[in-house]
Amino acid sequence: MVTDERWAVLGPLIEACRPRARVPPCHLRRTMAAILWRHENGAKWRAIPAELGPWWMAAQTFIRWSRLGVWERLLGMEGCRHPL
Repeated sequence: MVTDERWAVLGPLIEACRPRARVPPCHLRRTMAAILWRHENGAKWRAIPAELGPWWMAAQTFIRWSRLGVWERLLGMEGCRHPL
């Protein structure tokens, strides 16, 4: 899970980097928790625990953001010391 402290750091950074959508994401924190869980565990997308939401939502977000350069912008932000 993404703790309140971790989200207080990540949330504003993600908002500054993520692409704008017609409908704002309603489960962004949960989706980010799923992406981080996969990254930290080295697991396959389908292994993401159900409480972190649908695995495909995390996978789609990760892939789409990769294509759009969101991760590079996020990690390259000034003062950002690998918040992920």
